[in-house]
Amino acid sequence: MPKRTRAGALTALAGAALAVGTALAAPAAAAPKPPGFLTAADLPAQPGTSWTAGRVIAGIPEEDRQDICVGVALGSGQDTWFREFRTDLDTTARQISAELPSVRVAKGRFAKLDEDIVSCADRIEMEDPAMQAAFRDHGTLPVGNGAHVYALHTVTSWGATDIRLLSVGREGRTVTVVDWGRMGGFADAPVKAFKKTTVTAVHKLH
Repeated sequence: MPKRTRAGALTALAGAALAVGTALAAPAAAAPKPPGFLTAADLPAQPGTSWTAGRVIAGIPEEDRQDICVGVALGSGQDTWFREFRTDLDTTARQISAELPSVRVAKGRFAKLDEDIVSCADRIEMEDPAMQAAFRDHGTLPVGNGAHVYALHTVTSWGATDIRLLSVGREGRTVTVVDWGRMGGFADAPVKAFKKTTVTAVHKLH
């Protein structure tokens, strides 16, 4: 190989090696970091038992995708995380949080969730004649960019009765839903404690 050609080839190889080394050294794109989540200690106290918190997991649980109250508004699950909580009794809870691309999109997500929760009882009865549903609005909370708390009581034709507390809150581009449930009626719902839980959930979104 002529001297000049050999030198050019060596220069090209050196450049290629440098490019490969640079590519290998470049860090991979970091996965989105989830917002702060509630802990077991943040949930309403349950007499005779205690809460256990699961891991924070990316995505949306399948049962929530199909949930008539929040499923549609939760979206595709991109940049969304959830954490499940349980007790030794029949009480369970879940928090789902989504980091949206902009404040405008987050406002829209918050409004859609709010709208769907408000209309949830009527839609439950329309879809299932064997189910009766009652709804209560427990008002807004002055935390973050806003939060709203609701209660939903359902009774089946065979006598099963369940109470559910739902709240939706927003801080900037992040929207969170807290969902608490157990067997019982409105009198069994710890509304005051759940409001405190919702305030904590929004504060932890920072």
